[in-house]
Amino acid sequence: MRRLLSVVVVALCAVAGGVTAVVAALPARADTQICSQYGSTSIQGGRYVVQNNVWGDSTTQCINVTNTGFAVTSAVHNLPQNGAPAAYPSVYAGCHYANCSAGSGLPMAVSDSRFGGISTSVSMSYPNNGSVYDASYDIWFDPTPRTDGQNTGAELMVWLNHTGSVHAAGSQVGTVNIGGANWDVWYGNYGWNVVSYVRQSPTSSINFNVASFYRDMVNRRYAQNSWYITSVQAGFEPWVNGTGLAVNNFSYSVNGVTASPTASPTASPTGGNQGGAACRVTYAKSEWAGGFTANVTIANTGSSAINGWNLAFAFPGDQHITNAWSATANQSGSSVTATNVGYNATIPPGGSTSFGFQGTWASNDSSPTTYKLNGTTCTNG
Repeated sequence: MRRLLSVVVVALCAVAGGVTAVVAALPARADTQICSQYGSTSIQGGRYVVQNNVWGDSTTQCINVTNTGFAVTSAVHNLPQNGAPAAYPSVYAGCHYANCSAGSGLPMAVSDSRFGGISTSVSMSYPNNGSVYDASYDIWFDPTPRTDGQNTGAELMVWLNHTGSVHAAGSQVGTVNIGGANWDVWYGNYGWNVVSYVRQSPTSSINFNVASFYRDMVNRRYAQNSWYITSVQAGFEPWVNGTGLAVNNFSYSVNGVTASPTASPTASPTGGNQGGAACRVTYAKSEWAGGFTANVTIANTGSSAINGWNLAFAFPGDQHITNAWSATANQSGSSVTATNVGYNATIPPGGSTSFGFQGTWASNDSSPTTYKLNGTTCTNG
């Protein structure tokens, strides 16, 4: 979530399973402190990415990144427990909004024989300080092998633990035993399927095969074997406080082989030229009475890279943005300006990037029709 989105209450968590993943010893590195909203860094030579991902709150959260995980060192979240969480600090393998780890093999088709060999493990620490959170995996699937933007297939959440009155998205639809543990199964649809497996007996560590949960999702008709897995993430969704939450160790492997860090990790964009370029903008929304979410995809249809972008548009109705992810969104009246964040500043020729936001409306939630990227009018859709 993710930058995701959890348009509602919640999220996912942990699971059980059974393949031991091996993490090769790598040289020690100095810890990295991240306090920026969407700040991220790679660890273990690019094998994994750690992200702060404060997508649902305006307060500052800081994490300390180690070579094996991270810890939340500062957080003052205080959000209603019947709404969306404040953040999803997490570590992952794969691609999240065009920020990809090295050598994961993701995206990967579910029909690929290697999919059945994807295993992951995590060990976590939970503070005893009144924090309200869920500790969970967030595993994303899409009908296409996309590496950028919001996935539209399914979000598999595996909840290891949760506190307070928070619960998974949607409603409970059953129970299941997977990997020797009993799970409550929750389902909701928010433009994509959110399927959460909430462990009936909380745990601080887990080791499981991703396919064991996905098969259950397919059997329940919440997922399809024609889709692609795009990322495997583990972290926390805090509502209140969150200081002290920690991922001590995380691993991801395919058929017992960990991701090779020999491939270069995705570089952090540096901003750069703000010049215009040929572009196409696609606006996809999901709405309900009084509220909506939107995913905006910017495609570079020109012949040169866009290094730093600013997208301007106006709402035809009375919409008001309440929070955004993967962009900084400023609204004045009906006019909106969305600016890239650090990791998605560069859009290569033929490439695209996405951002999203959540908002309210009263009488008119019509979609925008005109977009300007760095001052240049884009094709709509």
